[in-house]
Amino acid sequence: MTLKQELTKYSKDVINGKIIACKKHKWACGRFIKDLKRQGDDDFPYVFSEDKAQRFLKWMTFFKHTKGPLAGTLKKPEPIEKFIFGNVFGWVHKDTGNRRFRKAYWQVAKKNAKSQDLAITGLYGIAADDEPYAEVYIAATKKEQTRYVWGEAGLIVDGCEWLDGKIITKFYEPIMSKAILHVKSGSFFSRLSNEDKKKGDGANPHYGLIDEYHQHDTTEHYDTLSSGMKTRKQPLLFIITTAGKELNNPCYAEEYKYVGDILDPDSEIFNDRYYVMINELDMDDEGNLLDDINDEKCWPKANPIVCLTPEGLDSIRDEVKVAQDKPEKMADVLTKTFDVWINKGQNAYLNFQKWKSCGTTEHRPMPPDLSKYECYIGVDLTSKLDLASVAFVFDIRDGYEVDMPDGSKFIMPEKSVIIKSHSFMPEATLELKMKTGKYPYRLWRDQGWITTTPGEVIDDRFISKYIDDQIISNKYNAKICGYDMYNATQFANVMESDYGYTMVVVRQGIPTLHEPTKTLREYAYGGKLMHCNSPVLNMAAKNSITRSDHNKNIMLDKEKSYENIDPMAAVMDGFVFIVKKPDEETNVYEERGMRSLMGE
Repeated sequence: MTLKQELTKYSKDVINGKIIACKKHKWACGRFIKDLKRQGDDDFPYVFSEDKAQRFLKWMTFFKHTKGPLAGTLKKPEPIEKFIFGNVFGWVHKDTGNRRFRKAYWQVAKKNAKSQDLAITGLYGIAADDEPYAEVYIAATKKEQTRYVWGEAGLIVDGCEWLDGKIITKFYEPIMSKAILHVKSGSFFSRLSNEDKKKGDGANPHYGLIDEYHQHDTTEHYDTLSSGMKTRKQPLLFIITTAGKELNNPCYAEEYKYVGDILDPDSEIFNDRYYVMINELDMDDEGNLLDDINDEKCWPKANPIVCLTPEGLDSIRDEVKVAQDKPEKMADVLTKTFDVWINKGQNAYLNFQKWKSCGTTEHRPMPPDLSKYECYIGVDLTSKLDLASVAFVFDIRDGYEVDMPDGSKFIMPEKSVIIKSHSFMPEATLELKMKTGKYPYRLWRDQGWITTTPGEVIDDRFISKYIDDQIISNKYNAKICGYDMYNATQFANVMESDYGYTMVVVRQGIPTLHEPTKTLREYAYGGKLMHCNSPVLNMAAKNSITRSDHNKNIMLDKEKSYENIDPMAAVMDGFVFIVKKPDEETNVYEERGMRSLMGE
């Protein structure tokens, strides 16, 4: 059986449940099979090279285990290691032969060989990847943390007779630090950590390795290593981590959700240069565990290597027992043993699949004429350097029916809402965001979901004109324009004086926004909401999290949400008027002009 056949069989066994795996693991296997079918196409110029993949897997077998029951024996890659590293090193450009993947992310529970594998990867980078004067760096928050990878690399070199004298550890004067050196090529493997103030500025990494990224409170090492690779022909930034408790740190706040989107076959996010593997217990879209930690059958989802041995299973049993006896240990067990992100203070706002199901499609059409319904406008200009958004929220009090081509009727129930959304972004910001590769903002602009404005700051005049053009051309029955007053004073003055709209400040606090935040979710879950299926709005919905007060009242939390959620904030600024009708708050609207809804 060839390696490609072996990895294909592995993928199919994972997908069909023969091998126990979490949802994202299955997605990774589905991605591999899909890529095999499209390899070499004009829009996918990559092919799977058995020779390149086998070369790295052979390299892994040169080293001996240094710890545990296998200590002293030569390493034999387990199936998941063959799959991960076969992918990372096997996919190449069909013309240049250079590696496809410039980044890789592997998240798995502790003690599943990820540090050892990263050490082997680092040594490959300096000794076997045909890169003269290669620089490889392992980055961690503390110097002590680097020993798990860099220190392991030194140990396995010492135990490898084939490398005796070829790779040495010594003080290396050019970097004024101890390094692992490949004598023949002049390449080295060094350490970076915040603790010893080694940040890697000026480095030219061939490989950048980041250990336990969940502990990093900034993207400093990520950014430094990534930016320093530009002149290398096939660099690799490889992140390994276990889940953690700090959801504000970049591993969760930026990377984890992004790489999950790369794997998700229903996502609109694509990145063919980033390899991802995540091994965790399964959770729903709101972060609730679907697996029972007492069920041993689910343990391999987060522990694909530990669960291969009786000793490994016994260690998990002990950890679960301790957590049951000492509840204060449960958080550590969930993160370290089952690779589950936890933070009791933060909650996802929506089940994203339920939100997506509310989008308009050919089988779920909007009414052809929205002019008969009251329309409330919501505007959020908080991020004038980033993304600003407008929402048109229609009050569908009596529901509606649409005759379908097959003779059936689509029926929208009474007391429903329809949401149309549009966003704005400075041209300079769009170009900057495209360099990160996280979301296809240029595509969304070309599709008409985003309007870009010249320069580095959003020009309010584009937004004012857009709103007025939409109202006039579609004859919307616009009642009120609600807005977050931050960064919006001039915009509100222009909208009122030049265009004649009634502008109302929507105070951004729980007393004002709890009820619309809760009610909008109820509408979505109850099938009483339809949105325009804007990918920008969908991104914001998926990334929205809430904060709550002591009475469990909630509102969207912009500061802690992943990426920009201004499109959803704009929806709330319009939807608040459907929840609290103007005629129910007559004192607010007695006079034309700018007013404040629910002063706090």
